[in-house]
Amino acid sequence: MAFGFESTTDEVLDDIDLSGRRVLITGASGGLGEETARAMAAKGALITITARDMAKGEAAAEKIRQSTGNQNIDVRELELSVPDSVRAFAAGYLANHDSLDLLINNAGVMACPLARTAEGWELQFATNHIGHFLLTNLLLPALKKSAADGRKPRIVNLSSAAHRFGLVDFDDIHYNSRDYDKWNAYGQSKTANVLFSVELTKRLANDGITANALHPGGIQTDLGRHLTPEDIEALMSRVPVNEPEEEPAPLQMKTVPQGAATTCWGATTAELEGKGGLYLDDCQIGDPEPYAVDEAAASRLWTVTEELLGETFNP
Repeated sequence: MAFGFESTTDEVLDDIDLSGRRVLITGASGGLGEETARAMAAKGALITITARDMAKGEAAAEKIRQSTGNQNIDVRELELSVPDSVRAFAAGYLANHDSLDLLINNAGVMACPLARTAEGWELQFATNHIGHFLLTNLLLPALKKSAADGRKPRIVNLSSAAHRFGLVDFDDIHYNSRDYDKWNAYGQSKTANVLFSVELTKRLANDGITANALHPGGIQTDLGRHLTPEDIEALMSRVPVNEPEEEPAPLQMKTVPQGAATTCWGATTAELEGKGGLYLDDCQIGDPEPYAVDEAAASRLWTVTEELLGETFNP
């Protein structure tokens, strides 16, 4: 069956059995993450969701337990913009789980005012890319154990069509010299998500682990909590903000189950078995900007991110 723009999570997973499959979803206390967790829990998956607000995370988990009958929903605290939080989370997860089948890097922030982490990193890049880069690398032992057991683990990185708003400016990633533009910064972080998938797949080629990035679509969730009415109007009227010569493309909105469908498709479809480094859109293989899948840029981003973290990863 061909899926597309209007497909929902339950439709995509209709013939999928996730019984016994261990799934980790970041930022799943609401929105797309919660819906992804619900849909996968309904198919028997063993779910761990992360949240910055544990009360909100527990409420989401209980709602999922009640609606699906699946009691195997674990909630753990994680602040992706804080490396120590990521390291503590990963250590705790590995202490309790020796394998991981599906890692869904879903959490993110979008178009927020300029903010910096304690390290001086721009917040959107720190949360959307650096935090997930560190988390994924720290959890590779569990993913590799799953691969060794023949379970064909996958990594799914939520990017966005907004990657078209900005490539990674390696000369000034954190806006120390250039003027801060929240959409450009968001686009840069989403481009990084695609580049990370490209390099991950290359480095894990001999381990049977693949990574793909995706655009979930336009959905009204808490991700847009920083948006003004003017921001929403701008988004609805155009997509290629850095290319004014192009004809504006109206943004079609999806429901949350439709928005999370591509995540579920990317994590489970047989069409993607053994395939990685791709950009998915509307439950299909999409067409990203060439700079988002450039192998040289992907390799450079890996090295730059290691330098920022002060740690080398050789998966």
